[in-house]
Amino acid sequence: MSSKAQSKEKFKSKIGGQAVIEGVMMRGIDKAAMACRLPDGTIDLEEWAIKGGKDTPWYRKTPFVRGIFSFLTSLIDGYKCLTRSAEKQMTEDDKEEQTKFEQWLDDKLGDKLGPIITAISMVLGVGLAILLFMYLPSLVSKFISKFVDLSAFGKNLIEGILKIAIFIGYTALTALTKDIRRTYEYHGAEHKTIACYEHEEELTVENVKKYTRFHPRCGTSFIFLVLFISIFVNTIFRVSWASIFLRVVIKIALLPIVTGIAYELIRLAGKYDNIFTKIISAPGLWIQRITTSEPDESQIECAIAALKACIPENKEDDKW
Repeated sequence: MSSKAQSKEKFKSKIGGQAVIEGVMMRGIDKAAMACRLPDGTIDLEEWAIKGGKDTPWYRKTPFVRGIFSFLTSLIDGYKCLTRSAEKQMTEDDKEEQTKFEQWLDDKLGDKLGPIITAISMVLGVGLAILLFMYLPSLVSKFISKFVDLSAFGKNLIEGILKIAIFIGYTALTALTKDIRRTYEYHGAEHKTIACYEHEEELTVENVKKYTRFHPRCGTSFIFLVLFISIFVNTIFRVSWASIFLRVVIKIALLPIVTGIAYELIRLAGKYDNIFTKIISAPGLWIQRITTSEPDESQIECAIAALKACIPENKEDDKW
């Protein structure tokens, strides 16, 4: 890496994004864009305006409140972009190979099919997340407490460690599949491109290559913070262990508080570079060794195309 790439970045950008199927989605202060590599090798770029600045409602600007709305928006937009990017990978041959049932659904529902599939996928995804990260860890922790005398904090701590272990194990297993591994490469391209932009270097493939694929303001770091902070929130609010089902319901109710705190910490990590932000960023940056991989040139090109479309006319507006 060159000395210039090792130097401190010139500013902290508000632009963030995520990897999608064969592409990258970027979200700026007033515009978002998704760039996907199509089966024919070309890059397809979609752009759309987003509300920001003076149009931003109060609940998206209020600390500890804005976090839950930003999380929900990211979740919904992320699913939509993943679905849309997957559709872009379908060729005419793929469409001709549809089963009779798929053809029937396409004929009956038409343009409504995509949103329906997205909604079903989200419901199933949320259900799986509740099972893996709320119900199962509580069940195992309560089972262990039958053999070991544990305080409420002790049980919450074991539950939290299990959540983090499941998260790391899940991401490591998914990285073994070809499609997810490519998505993690696009994730790396997203981070490297933002880092190049924050160093105010020209956005070229060669320049982007020099930068790190790890970024403190990342969804991976955010998820880790949510899992970690939940240990203390569940202890402070003395969430009952009498019923696992009731415990899960209460934890869901407390999720806005956990998410709000995690979001503010991620904002601090993205805005400042000091001992505190380095400490809270360290675990997430470590896990990014799993959720990001070094991208190739074609993947970097997609990330550059998406990012360029989101840079505001007045660059000062993009600085924290």
